[in-house]
Amino acid sequence: MRTSTVADAPQQGFFGHPRGLLTLFFTEMWERFSYYGMRAILGYYLYFAVAEGGLGIPESTALSVVGVYGASVYMTGILGGWLADRVMGAQWAVFYGGCVIMLGHISLALPGGISTVTLGLVLLVIGTGLLKPNISGLVGSLYGEHDTRRDAGFSIYYMGINLGAFVAPFVAGTLGEKVSWHLGFGAAAVGMAFGVIQFMLGRKNLGSAGSLPVNPLPAGHKGRVLGRVGGIALLFVAVLVGLSVTGVMGLGGLVNVISVISALLPIVYFAVMLSSKQITKIERDRLIAYIPLFLATALFFLLFEQQPNTLANLAEADTDLDIFGFVIPASWFQSINPLAIIALAPVMAALWMRLGERQPSTPQKFVGGLFFVGVAFLWAVLSKAVVGDGKQLPIMLALVFVIMTVGELMLSPVGLSASTKLAPKVFASQTMGLYFLAIAMGQGLGAQVVKLYSVQNQQSYFGLVGAATIGCAILLLMASKSIKRYMHGVN
Repeated sequence: MRTSTVADAPQQGFFGHPRGLLTLFFTEMWERFSYYGMRAILGYYLYFAVAEGGLGIPESTALSVVGVYGASVYMTGILGGWLADRVMGAQWAVFYGGCVIMLGHISLALPGGISTVTLGLVLLVIGTGLLKPNISGLVGSLYGEHDTRRDAGFSIYYMGINLGAFVAPFVAGTLGEKVSWHLGFGAAAVGMAFGVIQFMLGRKNLGSAGSLPVNPLPAGHKGRVLGRVGGIALLFVAVLVGLSVTGVMGLGGLVNVISVISALLPIVYFAVMLSSKQITKIERDRLIAYIPLFLATALFFLLFEQQPNTLANLAEADTDLDIFGFVIPASWFQSINPLAIIALAPVMAALWMRLGERQPSTPQKFVGGLFFVGVAFLWAVLSKAVVGDGKQLPIMLALVFVIMTVGELMLSPVGLSASTKLAPKVFASQTMGLYFLAIAMGQGLGAQVVKLYSVQNQQSYFGLVGAATIGCAILLLMASKSIKRYMHGVN
């Protein structure tokens, strides 16, 4: 017998959309509030001197830790999606994920030094891996296959993401910088608690959508499979945390291990797909065409996700934060990207609609994303040249974030779409995980690249990275016709 879902009987309780969208809107808003609030001050807490309430970790190591944290989140998203599909269902994955995230923020809020920070980050990685991929799937499950409200529903949902990301630095960032780092992390924990509570209160609006696994493990194999998966995962985490906390490997070694994993996983992924005998020649060609787009996505996020590390450090260490006598918290710059998305996303959507069939091809949009994120880094060089020996001007640094957002709007929305269109049918259900691996790879490799950065060499660092990225954009543009040919008609 077919299991009914909310989508079977279209609801119109939230601006003409299913009532469940309201539940998911606020759940994701609070989750993003906690994520971006914590991320806005994590680097500062790690490298600020002990006398200033921080841990006194070397800056390069601290900024690398922020990078591999982001990489780890996207890698565990694959496991979170598998657990929802095979074991617990998306609804319970979101609930458990939110609870684990809250515990992670609480651990960060405790003054236990490197041990509570390491535990907190591990919990955040696990919890976000459970929640993030599955809550997006729940949004889609609210609508029938031919429901014309689907795209608008996702637009409303993404507004919740950016609303939470916009507000978070003003709350958690201000509390962390002006009062106590631990209070800032505590605010993130409270935000996630609000998200979990309202999710459970509004869960009835989701009906049976995502309440059960879509492809459950056979009852006879469930215990054995879960035992093996859980045992391997716990052993892996225990070894990494143990080596890090005891100083055998140290944070630097942990960063290196995660960076290597983020680079190797996509290689394994592509090798398995390309060697499969279940894909056709056209599907193999499309997969080959996707490889340069995948690498472009990784390169884009290598730069884009430097907002919470190198650019955050630039804001704190070499920017004039005194505006009309009020010293603004450096973490406030982390609100510029979500604000720019809210302002520019409708403009970009209108532009593509106006161009119609004349709009750039998928590879050309990827070129645009790389170009603008590279220009953003070159703008950081120009802004420093303008002031000479003085500190960066706030408005000039703010424009770095805005220019990066233009690149994000060109590349990011089409990235997942390209993944689903170009992946072989037998691997269709894994395409979202594949796209997330590109983001993880970018942040994992970025954790190594940021070791070259310092405030003193900022112009050479931003100039070299920005110019190299624009060079890669030119190479991708030159190859775009060949890539398009291998896509076999996919736009």
